[in-house]
Amino acid sequence: MEKYIGKSVYKGTAIGPVNVLKKSEGLIKRVHVENVDEELRRLDKAKEKTLQQLARLYDKALKEVGKVNAEIFEVHQIMLEDEDYQDAIHNMICNENVNAEYAVSITGDNFADMFANMDDDYMRARSADVKDISNRLVSNLSGEEQPDWENTEPSIIVADDLTPSETVQMDKNKILAFVLVHGSANSHTAILARMMNIPALIGVPIELESLHNGVNAIVDGQDGIFYLNPDENQIAQAKEAQQKEQEQKKLLANYKGRESVTKSGRKINLYANIGNVSDVAYVLENDAEGIGLFRSEFLYLGRDELPDETEQFNAYRQVLQMMADKKVVIRTLDIGADKKADYLGLGKEDNPALGYRAIRICLEQPDIFKTQLRALLRAAKYGNLSIMYPMIISVEEVVSIKKIVAEVAEELENENIPYEIPEQGIMIETPAAVMLSEELAELVDFFSIGTNDLTQYTLAIDRQNNRLDRFYNPHHEAVLRMIEMTVQGAHKHGKWVGICGELGADTTLTERFIKMGIDELSVSPSMVLGVRSRICEME
Repeated sequence: MEKYIGKSVYKGTAIGPVNVLKKSEGLIKRVHVENVDEELRRLDKAKEKTLQQLARLYDKALKEVGKVNAEIFEVHQIMLEDEDYQDAIHNMICNENVNAEYAVSITGDNFADMFANMDDDYMRARSADVKDISNRLVSNLSGEEQPDWENTEPSIIVADDLTPSETVQMDKNKILAFVLVHGSANSHTAILARMMNIPALIGVPIELESLHNGVNAIVDGQDGIFYLNPDENQIAQAKEAQQKEQEQKKLLANYKGRESVTKSGRKINLYANIGNVSDVAYVLENDAEGIGLFRSEFLYLGRDELPDETEQFNAYRQVLQMMADKKVVIRTLDIGADKKADYLGLGKEDNPALGYRAIRICLEQPDIFKTQLRALLRAAKYGNLSIMYPMIISVEEVVSIKKIVAEVAEELENENIPYEIPEQGIMIETPAAVMLSEELAELVDFFSIGTNDLTQYTLAIDRQNNRLDRFYNPHHEAVLRMIEMTVQGAHKHGKWVGICGELGADTTLTERFIKMGIDELSVSPSMVLGVRSRICEME
């Protein structure tokens, strides 16, 4: 038995086999080889394995997202077998006597740069495709295991850290818990764990190289402990803990179907946060009264090109239809910082949290913004939609946004495409927006306070830096006063205001938020019933 102490970001108990997600070091070494023929045979074998993987991905995508979205994997198969690409790899191996990994890596970089510098938008987009193909080929050459979610049994995911684009590709039904060596309590992996109601630990000091798939383990999210090869006594205790957790869930289930109303009659709209269409199941299962934050950027992650208008329209419409006439607040693209998409060519920034992200990208690249707005305005005909714009710092930004929305509406009108301009609001995530809350409230229909970023910017602390966790205090009086100031600014002009950050689920603050005048709380689906029970028991 081995015992590791970490930090819990979502409580609960999980028992099951581990699934270790190891990443390559990234640096491909140049190695001199004597047997060129053997190296070419290795290359051919890896190429066949890669083609089989791409074929399986195509079949899976065809069933789940349709032919148009699955075609990217067909394109990858064609590009992998391209004669120029393969000849360049072969020539480097034969002429320079180098290992296949190095030849693939250099050729991939060269072809990606070539595509990136072309004038045609379509060809530029192929740069990311070549990188993806080359990385997959190198992984298969080096024997690196690729997660096969289709044939994986439910397991405890163990990794150094996970990016949003990695978590978005996972089969959520196969995840029992997360255990990360690094990571942050405010990362999107932690947010995903809270949404799915599964245990998650960060800062677990385990050597991934020494860990093998299939080893039995326990995640104790209550005390932040990870057990490997637990004995019978520990397994019995873990099962007892799971039974108590199930009993607690049954008690909370009594709040399903009830309104979120205090004993004195104050009604609070209790909504849920989601990342994609499939998450609506969690919303309905936990009886949320609406969706207060649909993170639309997850439509842009884990892929090689921008989602087009049709794909976005279909996703938004499906969510609206599934939610019937309940409110659905969709946040426009909030990418950058910790949520990167290589095909956007955002580059590396010294301080990405303060950089080119969210509404700044949309206003600088209006074509991307207009595509999303067209899809949103069209989808608004199918339900109770509200649009929310992130990272606002000025009145001028809101004026620019409304001008673009008007242009999009005019285009749809001229094309005789049915549309509707829905309720529009902004996220309050910066001290600048708080200080301008009265002026901004005159221009929009509502505010939603993103407490994760508001805390980050108010305290000047990078919320992704786990070394600063002891200093990161969302209960800081300065943060709470900013929330109250925002509520006052909104109510002065008759506009509703909610909280969609993680702080909204903190039941130790629920009473204070309601006393401030908060109209809406949007939390992870798994937190809805717990927050409702707190509201209903309040005087």
